[in-house]
Amino acid sequence: MKKMPFPWLALGLGLVIALGLQQSGVLSARDEYALPLLTLLIVCEFGFFVTAIGAVIGIRTLVRQGIDPAGFSVALVCAVLAVVFLYLGFRLWPGGFPA
Repeated sequence: MKKMPFPWLALGLGLVIALGLQQSGVLSARDEYALPLLTLLIVCEFGFFVTAIGAVIGIRTLVRQGIDPAGFSVALVCAVLAVVFLYLGFRLWPGGFPA
């Protein structure tokens, strides 16, 4: 396994952020959240940027150093988390995606 420290950190941080958002009631059908809406939007945006950068760095490292299963998995999960955070941010935004 080749070294890719930031994608691993981005994956861990993204999972912690996703767990925190899930606990705050973002995925519930009701509009009652444990945190203020602006805080949830900022957390989604931060999670998106961290995981998207982690995915890009992971993919660039894989292209340069060759593909290994662990690095590919980390880059893929970071990319999926970035899409999830983007979707949640649009869903939370007033007038955004419907539930």
